Amino acid sequence: MSDGLKVRGWEHLLELLQEEQEKTGYISEQFIELTAKSIGLSISEVYGVATFYHLLSTKPLGRNVIRVCKCDPCYLKNSQLVVETIQEKLGIAPGETTPDGKFSFQLINCIGACEQAPAMLLNHDLHGYLTPVKIEKILEACP
Repeated sequence: MSDGLKVRGWEHLLELLQEEQEKTGYISEQFIELTAKSIGLSISEVYGVATFYHLLSTKPLGRNVIRVCKCDPCYLKNSQLVVETIQEKLGIAPGETTPDGKFSFQLINCIGACEQAPAMLLNHDLHGYLTPVKIEKILEACP
């Protein structure tokens, strides 16, 4: 394998992973293996990138993915109440998906919305200044 192929592989890897995530909802082991082979990287290199970024997942997720920020600004603004409210309303803990596949719930590091703490992402939409009532309305509006 040439070093040129490996450099080009790294240049496009994240884009390939993001496209697969959008298309199928997650990045399968088979996709990681095929991608590694096609762009001249090792399986562990591709897997490392796929598991490093919190917006990528190597397991199937629900139709709606809730990501609650767990960093200090959100924590200081009572993000634990957000977590508890979501757990109560959906009956799942962080890292789980509802039995009907409608929601997945994750705790992640900073989402870049410190000024709106506590905050969460619902799919790609940012929701800030969260309260239990606001969370309930957001969840009820999900398809």
